[in-house]
Amino acid sequence: MQIEKIESKINNLPPKLQKQVLDFIDFLSKKYLIHGKKYKLKFDWEGSLSELGNKYTSVDLQHKASEWR
Repeated sequence: MQIEKIESKINNLPPKLQKQVLDFIDFLSKKYLIHGKKYKLKFDWEGSLSELGNKYTSVDLQHKASEWR
């Protein structure tokens, strides 16, 4: 059902915008799929900053992260 809705909406767009939709689909595919497999987040970095645990609280780090955004 969703595919038909998508096709209908794409068919109503001018060719230039249809190309943009195709590019966006490719972008999403690359973002969420790597070599045909679903991408899973790795947590191999876990504990890398453990030496800072005595110096900063999690709240301090949240505030710092907000400043960086």
